[in-house]
Order: sequence, then C-alpha cells, then structure tokens
Amino acid sequence: YDLPFVQLVDSKGEFVSGTPWAGKFVKEADPLILDDLKAQGLLVRAAAYEHDYPFCWRCDTPLLYYARESWFIRMTAVRDALVANNRSVNWLPANIKEGRMGNFVENVLDWGLSRERYWGTPLPVWICPEGHMHVVGSIQELKEMGKDVPDDIELHRPYIDQVVLTCPECGAEMRRVKEVIDCWYDSGSMPFAQWHYPFENKEKFDSLFPAQFISEAIDQTRGWFYTLLAIGTLVFDKSPFQTCLVLGHVQDMEGRKMSKHLHNVVAPSDVLDVQGADATRWYFYTIGAPWLPSRFSPDAVSEVQRKFMGTLWNTYAFFILYANIDDFDPKAHPLEKAELTLMDEWLLSRLNSLIKTVDDGLANYKVTEAARAIQAFVDELSNWYVRRGRVRFWGKGMAGGKEAAFATLYHVLVTLAGLLAPFTPFLAENMYQNLVRKAYPDAPVSVHLSDFPVCDEARINPDMERNMERLVNVVQIGRALRNTASMKTRQPAAALYVKGAAFPEIFAEHAREELNVKALHFVEDARAFTSYLLKPQLRTLGPRYGKLIQAIRERLATLDGNDAVDALKRGETLTFTIGDTEVTLTEQDVLVEPTQKPGFVAETDSGVTGVLDTNLTDDLIQEGYIRECISKIQTMRKDADFDVMDRIGIGLRCGEKLRAIAEAGREEILTATLGVSLAEDAPEGVEWKQWDINGEGAEIAVWKV
Repeated sequence: YDLPFVQLVDSKGEFVSGTPWAGKFVKEADPLILDDLKAQGLLVRAAAYEHDYPFCWRCDTPLLYYARESWFIRMTAVRDALVANNRSVNWLPANIKEGRMGNFVENVLDWGLSRERYWGTPLPVWICPEGHMHVVGSIQELKEMGKDVPDDIELHRPYIDQVVLTCPECGAEMRRVKEVIDCWYDSGSMPFAQWHYPFENKEKFDSLFPAQFISEAIDQTRGWFYTLLAIGTLVFDKSPFQTCLVLGHVQDMEGRKMSKHLHNVVAPSDVLDVQGADATRWYFYTIGAPWLPSRFSPDAVSEVQRKFMGTLWNTYAFFILYANIDDFDPKAHPLEKAELTLMDEWLLSRLNSLIKTVDDGLANYKVTEAARAIQAFVDELSNWYVRRGRVRFWGKGMAGGKEAAFATLYHVLVTLAGLLAPFTPFLAENMYQNLVRKAYPDAPVSVHLSDFPVCDEARINPDMERNMERLVNVVQIGRALRNTASMKTRQPAAALYVKGAAFPEIFAEHAREELNVKALHFVEDARAFTSYLLKPQLRTLGPRYGKLIQAIRERLATLDGNDAVDALKRGETLTFTIGDTEVTLTEQDVLVEPTQKPGFVAETDSGVTGVLDTNLTDDLIQEGYIRECISKIQTMRKDADFDVMDRIGIGLRCGEKLRAIAEAGREEILTATLGVSLAEDAPEGVEWKQWDINGEGAEIAVWKV
C-alpha cells in the first residue's frame, strides 16, 4: 500500500527524538501519554485491567514487540503442500493433526528467518553494491566464487564475514549480510544436516528418511515440529517424520507450570538420587496419557515406586529366597517338563496375553496402556498367584507341585525382565543378570541385548482367564462380606451364595479355600437372603410431588423390595395412588439400598451379589479356634527367626475349653506348623508368650527340635 514505515521507539525501548517523550522508556511514558490525551480532550477512559504480557525469563522485565526488517521464507507459497504433508503424519493424540498443528499450517505465515545476533549460523546471502544477491549453497561454491578462501574456512562470524565474492552479474565485490539464521532452522534441518547430506552419506540418509518416530512437548507444534515439516516440505516435498507423539507439560502438584520464578521447580537429580530413574520413568508411563499435563512431585513417584516396583521386588525376593534354600536350577527343571496346576496354567496364559498386549501397545505407541497392563499383571502375580501358592514352595524335595511352582515363577520373572527392559531398564537388568546370566552364562550379556519376549499363543486360554477373573471378583466380594460381618478370616463360615457369576468346580475349590467357607453355591435368585430398602429420590420427586414425599416414602417401605427392583430394571414403573394423586416412579426416582436377613450379610459389585452365611455351629467355632492357634504359633516361629524347614516343639498353657479344642485339632496344628510335639511344658529357658485366642487366654512357647 506504499505506506511509510514509522518506528517511534529505538532498540533500547525509548521514544526517539521528535516525539514529546524522547529518551523515555515506553513503560514509563504510559502516564505521560494519558496526560497528553486528556489535555487534548481525546481521552475517553483510562482503566487498569489484568491481561497476559511477556516478561524476560532472566530479569523479569517487560518485553517489547519490535518491528525489524527481516529475511523471510515465503511459506505461504507451499501452504497446500504443508497441509497435505501434515495430514500424512500419525499424530498422537490424533486431534493434533487437524487441531493445533492443522490450524497452524492452514494459516501459515511467511517465516521470518533472520536474526540480528552474533552467534548462530550465518545467513549465506552475499550482496553487491548494485543490489545483486547470491545465496551460497556449499563450501565448494564459496571457494569457487570467493577470493583467497582458505581450505579450513570457519563458517561462523567473524571469519565468514571476511569472505568476499565476485558478483556473477556485474563483477563487483559482494559482501555477506550481517544477519544470522533463526536457530530453529538448524533444528528443522537435522534430518539431513546430521549426515552432511547431500554431499555425502546418501545411502545412509535414504535408509533413515523419513524418521519413523519423534517426540517432544506440545509447544513444539510452533517450534521443532513445524520447522521439521516446513523444511521437509520445501526440500523433499514430504514430512521428515511418520509418527509424532506430543507430550504434555510437567506441572507441580497444584497444576502450575514449573518455574524458577514460582520456586516450584523439582531438580531431576534430587529425584534420581532418592527415588531413582526407573521409578521416575514408571511414574510418567502410568500416571496418564503422555499428551496430558502431568502433576509431579517426589512423593507421587515414591507412591508408584511402592505400589509397583515394591510389589514386583518383593515377589522377586520371595523367589530368590526359596530358590536359594532349595538350590533351584532352572536348567534341571524346565517349564516344559513340569506338572502344571490350574494356577500355573492360568498365570502362563495371563503372561502370554500380557506379552501380546504390551507388544501391540508399544508397536502402536500406547505406552500408558502397556505399562498399566504390566502393573495389573504384577499385582495379580503377587497378590493372587504367589499368595495362593506360597505353601507350594515350603515342601521337601523338588517334585510335583513344588517343581511346577518354581519353574513357572522363574519363567514369569525372566519374561517380566524382558517386558520391563524398555520401561525400567535398571530393574530389568538386575533381575536378568541374577536370574538368567548366573544360570546361563552363554546368554546375551544384557537384557537389552536379548530378544523381546514373544507371545506363545498355545498357552493362552481365554476361558480360563475369564473364570479366574470371576473367581477373583467373588473372592474380593467375600472378603468385603467378612469385613462387614466382623468375621475373622481364620473363622470358617458355613457358606457363600453367589448370584451373577459362576465358574467350574476346579475354580470354586480355590474360592472356598481362600475365603475359608465350607460351601460355595451359585444361585439364580438371592431373594432368600436379601431384599432392598426403597427410598424416594428427592432430586427428581421433590419438584413433582412436594408435600407427598413422606407419604411416598412410607408407601415404598411397604413394597416387596425384590419385586420392585426387578420391575424397575425391566423398565417398568411403580404406580400407586396417594389421596387423589396418582404417583408414577421410574428407576431414576428411587434410591435402592440392599438389605439382608439376620444371620446373612450381602454385597453387590459389578453385577455380582454375594451373600455370606454368618451363622456359626459348634464345629465351625472349634475350627476357628484351631486356626487361630496355628496363626499364633506361626507368628512366634517368624519372630524367633526359625528357618522355614525347622521342626519345632510347642508348649500350650490354657483353660479347659481351649485345651480340649487343641487336643481335638492336635494333628492339624502339628502339620501346619511343622511341630513334633504339643504339651503343657517346655524346656527350661524357653520363653512363653501370652495370647488372646478368640477371648480365651493362653500361653504359648516354641523351640527348635
């Protein structure tokens, strides 16, 4: 438009001469400008208001947007190609493609390439006095056009500024312009610049371009991601990367950006020294999708360290303890020859399903899903497989179920080391060296040089996994029922009734043993033990029926809870008349509270209802006493630091009731505790300890035999 370029502020941020505020810093001139406008009658209103403004991150002073003459790359000329190449990228998350990145390239501006600085890649543009311009493309071209250019020419300032070229059009001397290049141009050139392409390494470059994967934070959509795409489009007409995982920013625990100014920066070295690199990595893998902001604190890392790494390490330490006791040699007891139990086969099925999940997750950049799958598996390994099978590691010799337990747990831990190698490299390496390299010296020297685990489809049994999942769910409900009834785990219960889940007898056996119930019944109807208390939902009924709410409450209390709930779940309504008003209730209008009959407790979770019979017979009570005695003796064994295979003598002083129960359960007590005798006396010097056993006082002593 032929408009003049007027710059009223100099490079120091001060008004230039010829203005009323010459030499005044622009921010200091604000009130003077307001006064001048007011004096001229031009001021409509002056008000302070809060808004975002840039400040220097070093000295915290206001920054000024300043118009400067610059060299530009006309990116608007390749807008369509930019848009097409952006759409060729597998962006994670997918909404970046048409969202933040897509919008940016759709509205692309010409790239202001030059910077008025000393350090940086010099802009390779030479100009002669006649205004002819030449862009140098290589050292060879520089030597051919330049005067006395040394072979070892330093391509940065001030040396490059001393190179004089001969203008190919007029023969005059050409000198380089003073500007350097935006450093982001260097970053965007790295795919080919790192190989000195196209001057050498053509085959290497061709084999690696475009990159399969890159990753950086969300702000790089305006930085590295864009400059890569821009230069790739300009030079090669394609994106230089195929997949881009966009990371969210790390924030403090209040969700604020970490900043030295806010004093909320966590030094990485502090976390690495205390919690460790593996725990820090695991925290970021599992806390949420990588493109979401993550709230970080050392305490949060410690929590995931305890929950996952602590659980895994305890399981690993458990295996090492008993493997050392029994001199377990994996070469002598291969998994293929072991007599596997249901629990072993289930665990191996879950392991191979896990391998499949993790392999697919990593192949598709679903890191969080893969890590959480490992975390869930380790929880099942520790709190179900090892917990249920701990006793299998205690027997003598190495045959049958014990051999299978060792072989299975060894195989699982070795496989986990391989799966965890990309996630927690140090923990995985520690496990691998101890489990694999000591047993197999010819194995790869590191887990990171060994093959990633491969799924054995033949070991996957989906039906078994589903049945075990139902079993674990029932066990969790059963434990909750015991807590509700304040019934100790060691007190046998008569029966557990389950509605909404069922599994074969081989699984039911584990449920009965784990929950310490004599019988497990799968029922279609729990009406014999449970009902429901119905109450009006005030949020929906208040506006409709107002003063009738109390009467509705009373009417609901008279209904058969089971029939009413069944009708509502079928989509029917409850209809009745109060006075002259017909009341119609849907499922959203009724609050449902499960109730149970005396002697039974009920619990519902995920569509499964469990009912525990808490009525105790004399035989059940006696068995509860025996199990409490066993528990106390086992505790004393542990406190005395006896070896797991030590045989012991047991002294018991108690009242007649407990004495009779102990005599009746003598064989069970001795077998469970590796006892050889149960008497009222103990050798001289043996310490007696007092216990309360279900309200009965007792003194117990244990000693090695």
